[in-house]
Amino acid sequence: MMQSFVQYTPTKVVFGKDTQKEAGKLVSELGITKVFLVYGGGSVIRSGLLDEIKKSLDEEHISYEEFGGVKPNPRLSFARKEVEKAIAFGAELILAVGGGSAIDTAKGIAIGAANPGTDIWEFWKNKKELKKALPVGTVLTISAAGSEMSNSAVLTDEETQDKSGIGSDLIRPKFAIMNPKLTYTLPKYQLTCGIVDIFMHTIERYFTPVHGNELTDEIAEGLMRTLIRNAAKAYENQEDYDAMSEIMWCGSISHNGITGLGRPKDFLCHKLGHQLGAKFDEAHGATLSAVWGSWARYVYHLDEARFANYGRKVWNIDEENDEKTAVAAIEKTEEFFRSLHMPTCLGDMKMGVQPDEVLKEMAGKATAGDTMKVGAFQKMGEKELYEIYKKANHR
Repeated sequence: MMQSFVQYTPTKVVFGKDTQKEAGKLVSELGITKVFLVYGGGSVIRSGLLDEIKKSLDEEHISYEEFGGVKPNPRLSFARKEVEKAIAFGAELILAVGGGSAIDTAKGIAIGAANPGTDIWEFWKNKKELKKALPVGTVLTISAAGSEMSNSAVLTDEETQDKSGIGSDLIRPKFAIMNPKLTYTLPKYQLTCGIVDIFMHTIERYFTPVHGNELTDEIAEGLMRTLIRNAAKAYENQEDYDAMSEIMWCGSISHNGITGLGRPKDFLCHKLGHQLGAKFDEAHGATLSAVWGSWARYVYHLDEARFANYGRKVWNIDEENDEKTAVAAIEKTEEFFRSLHMPTCLGDMKMGVQPDEVLKEMAGKATAGDTMKVGAFQKMGEKELYEIYKKANHR
């Protein structure tokens, strides 16, 4: 049965070579005159990208201030400091140059600058209702998080090791500039972590308890097949424009809502992964591939037909028996992760195998002390998350 849904995708996408040179024009179209630029490390400076963006702003007579230093697993403390600077500058738009970490930080600053006097974590923890935010624009340099079109942002409170997300259409970017050539020089590990994140944004919408919406399934399955094909090409040659383009567009489509219309998101592996990222500062994509197989083996028996359909449609597995196909699909997925040199268990990451008490601590934090159930395919509490961590806790 076709399920009801609302799809809202207001972000203007400008995709192709040299599109970064249009940043000033896109800002000007919004009637903006003061821009707060946010980026991560020195790569955007060394490559000349930041200068190109500033030149485009100068040409449109737009004033700006720039602030670098965003780190992976973006920090709440950094966003808080930048909020004060954005307010002092009188920023009218926050422009992120980078990947998900820069964009999520920009979204946090956009929330804080529009709500002076209220700590942004109050909105993250649902203590205050979010009613306004400054507009956000993006120049994407990493294909991964999909934050350039999404309504979500994730920050980490490093003091409490709490990695949490917020969702609101108020923080969907006004525009996303996407030039695949800007991703050519990424370290291989960032490329592959991004590919896993894209894959997981899709598959964690695909495996839910609600069926229906045939086209939604076809879009999700097609996206995963496209990503798998092009991941291998990009891994061999990061200057393959076509492959890097497909991956970049997959990243946006995977997280703008269209691959999960009419059904709840599961995102339980994201919950598990966020704890690993917060406690051990592991790369986000790696935390997802490290736990997915353990989650899948824990739940596939609840809907073997769904897992089998995934195996047949995405992996072209020719097997009539649903259970055998489901198990083979899980194995194929892990083989894909390993082909990208991504972890499929905790022992594959630098954190290594952990003592039992650490697993219990993370399961407790992910469920707010076992006061809430997480996930959708199977709603789980602290006990179930602990069992999944245990399954993944090996070399």
